[in-house]
Amino acid sequence: MDMELKGQVALITGAAHGQGRATSLALAREGVHIAAMDVCKNLDYPGYSLGTNEELSSLCAECEALGVRAIPLLADVRDEPTVTTEVARAVATLGRIDILFNNAGICFYGSAHELSEAAWDTMLDINLKGAWIVAKQVIPHFIKQRSGVIINNSSVAGMRGMNRLCHYAASKWGLIGLTKSWAIELAPYQVRVVSIHPTGVNTPMNDGLAALEGLTPREVAERSAGNLLPVPWIEPQDVADAVVFLASPRSRYATGSQHVLDAGLLSR
Repeated sequence: MDMELKGQVALITGAAHGQGRATSLALAREGVHIAAMDVCKNLDYPGYSLGTNEELSSLCAECEALGVRAIPLLADVRDEPTVTTEVARAVATLGRIDILFNNAGICFYGSAHELSEAAWDTMLDINLKGAWIVAKQVIPHFIKQRSGVIINNSSVAGMRGMNRLCHYAASKWGLIGLTKSWAIELAPYQVRVVSIHPTGVNTPMNDGLAALEGLTPREVAERSAGNLLPVPWIEPQDVADAVVFLASPRSRYATGSQHVLDAGLLSR
């Protein structure tokens, strides 16, 4: 990208591992300073391992080794008071925010009639409400500086139904609604908003889902996806590269739109 983003500041949620980590490092390689947010603890639901304090600390160290500043932000995206405090700390420390990658999310299987209300609420609260809570704190800074990019990490499940994933799909479809609505609200301030829609990604989340389902990661990926291209999944780096592109001036007129990384899944 020829360092087109050098000197900007990105806030990435769910940053400790997986897609968030890969994206943080990709942006750092472009000269972007990083505010890396993660809950850094396991939750009762979904039950697989989430990011850790050690992963978040090592991520920041790796980013700084690339010549940028990086700070860890410890917050559950559902906790608005803590998110508010941590976003304010990021702005005070790094001076501004230019890019928001709403990446924090969970996934878990369950038939609609078998889901508990707690499972439904947790899925929607983290994946959808959490994105709104974080953006709510960032948007005023974007409006004030009359610039900024929000990238919401949705899924192919945000563009089609998926078996035993109704609550996950609902949360990811909801991100499209946020994306399009925010794009309309924020266009007068030169702020862009887009969503990205990966097929299955080779991350610790996929490994965790496989273990809980009693399957291998490849079996979980192939059952959920069915890509046209002969790959069971894409890599976190593929998502990271897309975020760098969408955040850059090369995407300066992309807003309110969906960027698909589906390996052909949606063409079936």
